[in-house]
This record gives sequence, structure tokens and C-alpha cells, in this order.
Amino acid sequence: MNDIGVVAPYWLDRPDTEVVGIALEAERNGFGTMWLGEMATYDAFSLATAVGLRTERIGLRIGPLPISVRTPVSVALGASSVADLARPIAGIGLGGSSPFIVSGWHDRPWQHAAGRMREAVGVLRSILDGGRADFAGEHIRSKGFRLRRPLPGLPITVAAFGPAMTRVAAEVADEVVLNLVSPEHVASVRRTVDAHAAAVGRTPPRLAVWILAALEPGPATLRQAAAQTAVYLSPPGYGEMFSALGYSSLVERARAGEPRKTLAADIPTSLIAAVGAVGSKTEVLARIAEFHAAGADHVGIVPPTAEDPCGARLLAELGRR
Repeated sequence: MNDIGVVAPYWLDRPDTEVVGIALEAERNGFGTMWLGEMATYDAFSLATAVGLRTERIGLRIGPLPISVRTPVSVALGASSVADLARPIAGIGLGGSSPFIVSGWHDRPWQHAAGRMREAVGVLRSILDGGRADFAGEHIRSKGFRLRRPLPGLPITVAAFGPAMTRVAAEVADEVVLNLVSPEHVASVRRTVDAHAAAVGRTPPRLAVWILAALEPGPATLRQAAAQTAVYLSPPGYGEMFSALGYSSLVERARAGEPRKTLAADIPTSLIAAVGAVGSKTEVLARIAEFHAAGADHVGIVPPTAEDPCGARLLAELGRR
């Protein structure tokens, strides 16, 4: 059976605590994986601890976390804390994030994300496996720290957008994750990842993709999806992908500084459907199958909740009991 998980959404128009309810619905309906990232609501490790204490079986995957904001030591400490205080986790994710978040929110350098990622994965893997940090690279330096409760073999996922980050992910990660992409883009990345991995003599990492899954969406759901999609029009990588899909005018407006609200009002359903699964249950499942056929080993579905609190109906319809 195809591997399908659930991704915690961070809808701007819903209560922050709804994410815990989504996790409970995901577990209740038999999903094996719950991704817990970090935006403008909860600290990811605090959220994972809360979810871990409320659930029993679903695999908790934390991240992607921005490597320019979270050091390998802080990521290892957070992962170990969740595993010790709540229950074991299934994986940790790292990403480059965006200049808006890294430089704007946190006053940290965003440049050289690919080089920083390569170093971060190596240092983090060593610490998780129980080693004492002793690394001085071009972007990361860490010396002397050792994790009291190691997590040997914990899979590390890298969020990849753009050629440089994709190459790094293919060469060092256990898994590559893509967000808001089309099946055609997945197929292209699958070929690229396989080629890069083969060139360095390693088994290609798994490929995961996150997509919105909207079951017979009404106007409120489409507005919710458009509002969130508008956030991704301008960041590097995302903008280029949306332009390639035929929405370059929206990308240009976003990068010119047009407010998200006015951009969202002009996002057509076709754009949402191009990077998601929208329609009847049959259509949604067929669309998910397209992503698997394109080369995704795992598809994480993002449940809209504007008309379906906690994604309860969607997860019940698509869940595996």
C-alpha cells in the first residue's frame, strides 16, 4: 500500500491548538506518520511533546527546521527531549527556510544554505549517534557537546528546493522532502536525486512530498488554501516553480511586495489543484497515486480545516484502518 502520512497545517484563520486535534484524528484513522513543523505558532519540539503525550502509535516527524536558526546541538537536544519526555520520534527534518524568516525574524544569515546544510547534516548525525561534537567548518563550528540520550540511526530529512540544495540532499540525507509541487516536478527531482546519489556511490534517499488534499472543497476551504499558498509565491525556489506552472505574474506581484491578502484573492483553483489533490474521494486518491507514480515514496497530506475541523472527514475518508 502506498505510504501516506499527515502534515500539520498552520492555517492563519484557525486556532493554533487545532494541530493537536489533527494529530489525534490522524492516529484514530490509521495514518502512520505525522509531520510537525514550525511556523509562527508553536516551538516544534514543544508541539511534538504535547502531541506525543496525547497519542500512542503515530510516528512523529519533526521539522523541517531552519538550519541557520537551529544549530545541530539545539536540534539534537530538542529531538532527544521529545523522545525522553514523551515517546520516541520517527525522524527529524532540516531546511533552508527563507530570507524573510531567517534574516527578517531571527537576524541570521540565510546565504550559503546548501553548504551550511551539508555541514549541519554531518554534525547532527554524529551527535545523534552519540559522538562528541568536534567540527570546525566554513559555516558551522561545534566542539565538546555530547548528547546524554543519543538517538542512533534517527533518519534525517532535508527539504530541497533548487539545484544546490537538491544535490546536497541527494548526497547526505536519508530522505528528501518537497512541498507544494506538481507530479512533474516530483519526477524531475526523483531523476536528479537518483543521479546525484549514484555519482557518489550511495543508495538514493527516499523522496517525500507534501500536498494539500481538499475533499470536495467549498468556498471557505479554497480561500484558506489560497491564503496559505500566497505565502509561498515569493520565496526562492517556490516562485520559480509556480512560474514554470504558468503563474509568473502572481510571483512577480508577490516579489514586488504586493500584500498577501490581495494576492490570495487572485489565486485560481487551478493553481491549488496543480500542486495538490482536489475533488471527490476518488479524484483525491487518484491524484495522490500520481505523486507516488512520479517517484514519491511518501505523500504527506495537508488537511484544510475551514469547513472540516481537525480534518476529521478528510482523514476518515482517506485513512487506513
